[in-house]
Amino acid sequence: MNRSDAERIGSLFESLGLEKSDKMADADIAVVVMCSVRQMATDRVFGLEQKFKEINKTNPDFESILTGCIVENDKEKFSKIFNFILDIKKLHQWQNILGIKVGDKRDNCGGPTPASLRGLDPRNDSDYFSVLPKQSSRFSALIPISKGCDNFCTYCVVPYTRGSLESRPADDILAEVKAAVKNGAKEIWLLGQNVNNYHFNDIDFAKLLRSVNDISGNFWIRFTSPHPKDFNAAAVNVMAQCQKVTPYLNLPIQSGDDIILKAMARPYTVGQYKTLVKKIRAAFKKYRAGLEKEIAISTDVIVGFPGETKTQFNKTAKTFKTVKYDMAYISQYSKRAGTAAALLEDNILKSEKKWREETINDIVKITALGHNKKYIGKTVAVLVDSIKNGFGFGKNRQYKTVKFPIGKNNINIGDIVSVKIAQAQSFGLVGNFAKNEKSQSR
Repeated sequence: MNRSDAERIGSLFESLGLEKSDKMADADIAVVVMCSVRQMATDRVFGLEQKFKEINKTNPDFESILTGCIVENDKEKFSKIFNFILDIKKLHQWQNILGIKVGDKRDNCGGPTPASLRGLDPRNDSDYFSVLPKQSSRFSALIPISKGCDNFCTYCVVPYTRGSLESRPADDILAEVKAAVKNGAKEIWLLGQNVNNYHFNDIDFAKLLRSVNDISGNFWIRFTSPHPKDFNAAAVNVMAQCQKVTPYLNLPIQSGDDIILKAMARPYTVGQYKTLVKKIRAAFKKYRAGLEKEIAISTDVIVGFPGETKTQFNKTAKTFKTVKYDMAYISQYSKRAGTAAALLEDNILKSEKKWREETINDIVKITALGHNKKYIGKTVAVLVDSIKNGFGFGKNRQYKTVKFPIGKNNINIGDIVSVKIAQAQSFGLVGNFAKNEKSQSR
């Protein structure tokens, strides 16, 4: 979501006559779009203070802006580091805010309203979505469908920094997707802090997903980040039925113990979560063919939550062995000021958290390798996202990283190519470009 916001900021600044600088030291303005989910991310932003001071020595006109997810209690400290702290939801007002100070130095900052802002109501915070993004990738488009979150998980500050969940009008989303596809996007990411809780008038997430799928063009659909409690039967079936929706899902579990889940304010049990996974896998087996029958599932998990006993952690480890994830984003719990969990004693040793993280990672390595071995000898479609040292790298439809030698083939970033898999690794696949073969995935 922060990357998506940065694309809208880039669009605004370009319309004001500013150009992107390759180096921060050469810039007139630097914008930091921060994340506040973990204290570590916040500390990295605090760490920019010395860098800004060094830049100001050689460039006294340099100015800095902080936006994104900002906890209210941190703003006073940040005000000593940044020239401006601006609410991303008021992006359509930035021209006026910045123009007061920089309009006399930058020709267009105080000038006519740029095209990207015309017709917007400065009183309406929802209108910031209507600032057209300048996409940083020509093949992958980040499309927010909602903002904010109403869940208030006890470890998370997002509801306090992003506010309550608010869904965008479906017509606006579809128009942005169509524009991205027309501009060459091969991959559409639908974004939201609670993406599958989308509701606008009578349109829910399942209906929106089907409408995006019905847009003409050759593109893939992915989405993040869903909540297990908001996956109803309609959403599960539509996801499996819509052929442009890729067979990949990140489904956060956070813990494999019911008591810890309750302490996290996660409103489901481990049993309910496992049942949901079975329904999703069954739906893909029913509606898909070939490699598409196997949906790859990743997850998010926190180890070392306050009060988590070894017995409770062992339940998480057992759940991972049962569900057999393709990938996991593992976080060691760290206290985040302003959350309900911050009032609890962080009583798990750092060394113990590290061991628990490594234990989960070792389990995922085994289950992921088991899944990946099924691809050996199969030809998959790969969306190329980088080329390095004679090798192409990209993701297949199951969001697995694929590496292959390019040789003398004319392959470019953003191409969807066929690759025959020769080797499986825990977190990746290795293969060879299969020019004349049709992939067994779309």
